[in-house]
Amino acid sequence: MTVMKTSMRNFFAHKGRMALSAIAVLLSVAFVTGTLVFTDTMGTTFDKLFAATSSDVTVSAKGASDTGETQADNGRPPVMPASVLDEVREVDGVKSAEGTVFSTSVTVVDVDKDSLSPTSGAPTIVGNWNATDARTMKIASGNAPRGPDQIMVDADTADKHDLKLGDEIGVITAVGTHKAKVSGIAEFQVTNPGAAIFYLDTKTAQEALVGESGVYTNVNVTAASGVSDAQLKKNVANALDSGYRIQTAKEVADANAKDVGEFMGVMKYAMLGFAGIAFLVGIFLIINTFSMLVAQRTREIGLMRAIGSSRKQVNRSVLAEALLLGVLGSVLGVGAGVGLAIGLMKLMGATGMNLSTDDLTVAWTTPVVGLLLGVVVTVLAAYLPARRAGKVSPMAALRDSGAPVDAKSGVVRAVLGLVLTGAGGCALYLAAEADRAKEGSMWLGGGVVLSLIGFVVIGPLLAGGVVRVMGALVLRIFGPVGRMAERNALRNPRRTGATGAALMIGLALVACLSVVGSSMVASATDQLDKTVGTDFIIQSDTGQLITPQAVRAAKSAEGLKGVTEYKWTEADFTTPDGRTEKNTAITAADPSYATDLSTETVAGNLKDAYKPDSMSVHEEFAEDHGISLGSEVSVAFKGGSTARLTVRAITSSDVVIDQGAMYTAIDTMAKYVPADKMPLDTLLFASAKDGQEAAAYTSLKAALDDYPQYSVRDQTDYKEALKDQIGQLLNMIYGLLALAIIVAILGVVNTLALSVVERTREIGLMRAIGLSRRQLRRMIRLESVVIALFGALLGLGLGMGWGATAQQLLALEGLNVLDIPWPTIIGVFLGSAFVGLFAALVPAFRAGRMNVLNAIATE
Repeated sequence: MTVMKTSMRNFFAHKGRMALSAIAVLLSVAFVTGTLVFTDTMGTTFDKLFAATSSDVTVSAKGASDTGETQADNGRPPVMPASVLDEVREVDGVKSAEGTVFSTSVTVVDVDKDSLSPTSGAPTIVGNWNATDARTMKIASGNAPRGPDQIMVDADTADKHDLKLGDEIGVITAVGTHKAKVSGIAEFQVTNPGAAIFYLDTKTAQEALVGESGVYTNVNVTAASGVSDAQLKKNVANALDSGYRIQTAKEVADANAKDVGEFMGVMKYAMLGFAGIAFLVGIFLIINTFSMLVAQRTREIGLMRAIGSSRKQVNRSVLAEALLLGVLGSVLGVGAGVGLAIGLMKLMGATGMNLSTDDLTVAWTTPVVGLLLGVVVTVLAAYLPARRAGKVSPMAALRDSGAPVDAKSGVVRAVLGLVLTGAGGCALYLAAEADRAKEGSMWLGGGVVLSLIGFVVIGPLLAGGVVRVMGALVLRIFGPVGRMAERNALRNPRRTGATGAALMIGLALVACLSVVGSSMVASATDQLDKTVGTDFIIQSDTGQLITPQAVRAAKSAEGLKGVTEYKWTEADFTTPDGRTEKNTAITAADPSYATDLSTETVAGNLKDAYKPDSMSVHEEFAEDHGISLGSEVSVAFKGGSTARLTVRAITSSDVVIDQGAMYTAIDTMAKYVPADKMPLDTLLFASAKDGQEAAAYTSLKAALDDYPQYSVRDQTDYKEALKDQIGQLLNMIYGLLALAIIVAILGVVNTLALSVVERTREIGLMRAIGLSRRQLRRMIRLESVVIALFGALLGLGLGMGWGATAQQLLALEGLNVLDIPWPTIIGVFLGSAFVGLFAALVPAFRAGRMNVLNAIATE
């Protein structure tokens, strides 16, 4: 009880000093809790949607996926004849059955030819209005579509794009472009996660999406009273020929949930990983806080020991303070996490993914995980300072405040840090020299961990040298004030090292990712310059295949020398060694593709791969299967028959563009795949006539004006698009790393604030002998800047080393160019100085307001 009373008294006596540490715990716990609540809420939303939109039993056409996805290589959904619907209606236990047809391989545009598809990545779905949809949608205005000139749209899409009754809409599919006017607007009765949904009448949907009437993609079956879904599925399966996919409502919902769950799982664990980084940075803040508090209370602890307190009691007293800090920060963090989840839901709503707070899901495990994590991390972080407090001798009551430096532990720390850093450096070297990416990635992971721990351990040793150098370069120009700031930073190298290490972690990751991202862009750009000989690239940024009418429009553009089509599908390969590789990608292109993309070959000539019944394979595939020039490979095309193709070329596997591709001619594929099963083009490549590049570019854009889902880019545009894509990914990661950097800034603030308290008497004496308030504040700001620059220097140097090693591994995959983004690195380094200035604002202000006489009288 005495230990707890002492802990409570000390905790509240230093509550201001504990506040920033509590904020660090709060932020980290909030990030974890918010991530769990957000992803659980997404899961609940999708589960409700899938349950509401699933019929008792669903019969899907041959070729449909588990989730009913309708994306097909030929741009048309797999269908079944209308006779299946008649057969199902005659099955025992069927109350009703309805045929539906829908597709996600569509683009919908308004009258100005602007896309109405979601920007969040959610699908665009066009289908027929049916009874199953009527359960989840309510017509808010107008009426359901009643003819080929009518279409109904969901209310969310109508609001976002300001659509009204009577507005004209165009539905672009592989069949053609169908135009209709908005006849109705339907509201969701369940939460819409962001999909754009359009409804046609059944006959129009069949003709617009498939190109023929009398077919369906699905048959939705409702069970009669007393008939279970499982029994109904069995009855339907017995009545139909094999080959149809038959699923109960639960099976459909589970398949959809699994598909969505995989994406959410990746997102959840990625966000939790960044939360872990924030926790790691927070550990340094907590260690520093308790170390300084213990040092400042050395005489007090010595007196406690002198009047009978045991080492264990002192130890437990400090740990009890950490426990209080952890509980307080964690409880507040759990509450803040729920608020963060709601904020993320609102943010997702702004991007088009609607998540209702009515579905807010807080599982009982979420606050438990947040509380346990926050408390355990805080107590563990405080263990070393607590252990140090327990070692304080009763004789310390006779000394001034401040724990003496343990020279022996300093030597051990330096040796251990050097060993760990050296081991990390060796692992990074082995990673850079690895022959296989998988082997090298293991060495890279080990090198990153060991070098990071090594730098953290050796930080105090590095602080002395680095701060002196930076002091000479940066602080000496400020005269005596700068020299005092330098000495203050050097006064306790362990504290400076720990504070700088907190900032080092976040900036090391920023530097590493910057180097990797910049190298990827530079390598891809280099490959484009060396290999791509075409002038223009036409493709969809959302993965839509290129429709035949768009291909014809592109070929009609003026000033073009030629247009190369590029298709992709899957096939089963039976190689000369007797093995069969199922669902292997094969690329079909026009013969001109051999000049549009200069792919390096290790044997043969790539142009020969486009001869009749010929193909190419990549080097690794050839080695694995004993293939050489002239070998025959049996290729069973998806949706077609089996061909025996002769290998005419073997391409290098050491490329970036089309890595691992195996080529054949479109004419060869067409020989074995029926016309209605031929895959649509993934890309188009266009070359301009000599001297007509600008005119051809303008003409090509105009020709594809009716198809806004496709982008026309020259090589400069393509490079910029690639740079933007990688830049957006990096910006998202930097945003997540910002939490760790914020916690690190709090650490700098806390260190300075406690340092000011520790030096109260010293500050009073300096003020008494003539140091002005402005000079005092400048001294503290300069001390903060040098600590921040120390952490930035270590972090950026370490991160660039990690990034350069990672690039060497990527070089095994064809990314051969190492590019250091010096503007970013220099910008981050200079930004760290501003971080130091910002962190020192409050401590410097408080120091300047001290009463000189009271400060001198402080013990």
